[in-house]
Amino acid sequence: MARISLNPPRTLRYRAATWIVRRMYGKELDPVRAMGHHMGVSTAYSLFETQAGRWKALPYRYKDLAEMAASVRIGCSWCVDFGTWAATTHGIPLEKLEAVPNWRESDLFSREERLVMEYAEAMCADPPEVTDEMTARLRTFLSEKQIVELTMMVAVENLRSRFNAAAGLTGQGFKDRCDVPADRG
Repeated sequence: MARISLNPPRTLRYRAATWIVRRMYGKELDPVRAMGHHMGVSTAYSLFETQAGRWKALPYRYKDLAEMAASVRIGCSWCVDFGTWAATTHGIPLEKLEAVPNWRESDLFSREERLVMEYAEAMCADPPEVTDEMTARLRTFLSEKQIVELTMMVAVENLRSRFNAAAGLTGQGFKDRCDVPADRG
């Protein structure tokens, strides 16, 4: 059960925002509903997310796996649910995404993907556990610009995951959209 009501005042601004969200995602998003109690926060956050969505220096496979590793580490089931769906739209196989919680034991990930997830988890520790050696290993395949974007995307996922987990938000069934039906042939 959500700790913040998911029934905010249905002001004109809120209704406009939810109309856009429904067009983009097919339904209202619980984080939007929770933030709808404070339209200043909601507006600023949506503008920030819109800008973050325009950052394209880092390949999606790294960005999505880093965000998923951060969501798992923080324990945000809403973010894992939505992130799984979003990452599959970028072509990351569902099997790989489902292996993120146990990425160290899985043979599905490349060396580079493992380094990205290790970095994401280290950023989520309190205090952060990022080392010079980790960053040096990232530099073997990422530019400085890409490392900045990776770092910021993990920080953004921390923001999302910590808000959603604190608000008591849980998955909304986005992952169910990823499941491929069994071959009936």
